[in-house]
Amino acid sequence: MREIHCNIITDTVARLCQEANFFLGEDVIKTLEDALAREESPLGKEIISQILENSRVAAQEKLPLCQDTGLAVIFLELGQDVHIIGGNLYEAINEGVRRGYREGYLRKGVVDRPFSARKNTGDNTPAIIHTEIVPGDRIKITVCPKGGGSENMSALAMLTPAAGREGVINFVVNTVEKAGANPCPPIIVGVGIGGNFEYAPYLAKKALLRPLGQHHPDPEVAEIEREILERVNKLGIGPQGFGGRITALAVHAEVAPCHIASLPVAVNIQCHSARHKEAVI
Repeated sequence: MREIHCNIITDTVARLCQEANFFLGEDVIKTLEDALAREESPLGKEIISQILENSRVAAQEKLPLCQDTGLAVIFLELGQDVHIIGGNLYEAINEGVRRGYREGYLRKGVVDRPFSARKNTGDNTPAIIHTEIVPGDRIKITVCPKGGGSENMSALAMLTPAAGREGVINFVVNTVEKAGANPCPPIIVGVGIGGNFEYAPYLAKKALLRPLGQHHPDPEVAEIEREILERVNKLGIGPQGFGGRITALAVHAEVAPCHIASLPVAVNIQCHSARHKEAVI
């Protein structure tokens, strides 16, 4: 059994919170550069150029890519042969979020009592933590700061099995059309198909972690990703909603078995500032 001290986890999360907010992934930058070449709208091209310039300035100056530095969503792959010592795992993660947002001068955007007082917790905690137990003696931590604008445009549908493939596609495309300019397009569309009421949204958010340009390994799932992307980009919403070809940079779907009477579908929309950083300890 390998022992990992909580302090290492805290240090790692604090670093990842800052890196995720300062540095856009190379896959996202490459996809934006490709989109710039394909966009036909002059205004759309100018917007994508400014997004790329924003990412360069943020990286050089270590400034947040967006004023909304997000709710800290943590994906944790915990090796079954790891023993955490020196404290509580989840508290170590939340301490890392506190430190990362404080030391990086990142905006704290979490409020307590969401339906009444809405008082800022002051340190961007608690984080949302998803934990999977996996083989091995390592811990993989992925920090995904998720902004409110795109998150608010996400949706869940409990379709009937009769809706089938076309019903899934129509729901995703209609959700993007309804969102319009609100999630700051060009967007990345995460889709979760199957599972149940709570698992489909998890799949949709997890799908956003896949590098852009990497289709699902299952050819049938990859085909539905391509078809949704094509239909979304025919909506004409365009960069920042000013019209154009590039409404979405990518569609990523994850699929799981589900109950015989159900067909859950979740859409988690991510703005162009698709931030996430990971580390293995």
